[in-house]
Amino acid sequence: MNGPILLAFALAVVAWAVVLLRELREQRSPWYWYLTGYPVTALRVLLTWRRVAQLNDLGVTRKPARRLVGDVVVRGAPLRPAVPLVGFPRPLSNGLAVRVRLRPGQTPEAFVRAADALVHAWRVHSVRVISPERGFVLVTAVAIDPLTRDTGPVPEQEARLLAPVVGVMESGREWVMDFRRVPHWLIVGATRSGKSTLLARLVVQLAPQPVALVAVDCKGGMELGLFGDRLSVLATSRGEAIRMFSGLVAELGERMAACRIAGARSVWELPASRRPVPVVVLVDELAELYLTDGSRDARAEAEQCSTYLLRLAQLGAALGIHLVIAGQRVGSDLGPGVTALRAQLGGRICHRVHDPGTAEMVLGDLNKDAVLVAQSIGPAEQGVAVTTSEEGGWVRARSHLTSPETVRGEASRYRERTPVLSFLSDREGGEEE
Repeated sequence: MNGPILLAFALAVVAWAVVLLRELREQRSPWYWYLTGYPVTALRVLLTWRRVAQLNDLGVTRKPARRLVGDVVVRGAPLRPAVPLVGFPRPLSNGLAVRVRLRPGQTPEAFVRAADALVHAWRVHSVRVISPERGFVLVTAVAIDPLTRDTGPVPEQEARLLAPVVGVMESGREWVMDFRRVPHWLIVGATRSGKSTLLARLVVQLAPQPVALVAVDCKGGMELGLFGDRLSVLATSRGEAIRMFSGLVAELGERMAACRIAGARSVWELPASRRPVPVVVLVDELAELYLTDGSRDARAEAEQCSTYLLRLAQLGAALGIHLVIAGQRVGSDLGPGVTALRAQLGGRICHRVHDPGTAEMVLGDLNKDAVLVAQSIGPAEQGVAVTTSEEGGWVRARSHLTSPETVRGEASRYRERTPVLSFLSDREGGEEE
């Protein structure tokens, strides 16, 4: 009698397990990976490590690589090298991480070169190798690329002040543009690469916050004009942009004086009642501010824009004024001011670009591998970009889809929270200084 009851109970448990796993998979819950993919992948890592390490020259030996045979010196790779010790794979939300202790004489570069071999041996999407401390490397494997799935509109979530959640990273974690940690950002991307969508998502996240948004769109406001209800100022020509930048630079002086009187090193050390409103400056198509027709007046205006932007980038971080500079291409051909400005923009985001020079300009000083990854982004991967990250310097990420209707709706919804910036209102439409 107990036999049929136990069998029925076992079948019920199996049925419930199948239903639960199916529900977790449809919800894209990390628990589906923890329960199904992680155990198999972790076992595969442990079983294949020694062989993969030997085949990819990740082992070392104490035997010399040269030996004297008679009067002849024979060189070759010593047999049976000792492979480095690997720890137990630690589960992540969309993969796993393995800590490897290096043998004497080994360097992380060999493991970086073997990353593709590890991808195929472990049957995962990608492998990243970093060295968090001397004598060790951390090998992180991502099982399934979360960026290939178009999540569509996502529920709005409250972000920390000046830390908007703009998308998802390849690791499965939220993609956050934290202006308190990285004050200024450079965003590049070709037409329909996702640059405008990222700016839209950024505004949607900042709209509910006590933050002033000002914008420069020299294409007549066709792009950033969507955010008009939530913008304190919108400049649609280079002349208007110069007047706005002039007001912001003057405000820098006022904020520096307030900090000096209060004995503070930044506006964030001031009492909340005396703290000026943070300002985020959005600039779309940087090239429109730098390109000229060769005339003296045009060159003078471009030089003024360059000087003002560089000043804002150098001093704005501690004074609550932050830059988001976007464009289809960024190169030294726009003038030496662009190179100087780029050096001040610590946050870098590179979508699909048409020329290798732009990817090199944005990411080249971070990591050469990041440049190659950015150039491999295809036309179908709209919204995918390579960005700076605390996790090893750079990471692939994808911005959340944000429609123009959503942007207009959120801008209108929070229009009452648009600060009036007196230091810009006085200059709006006024004479250029």
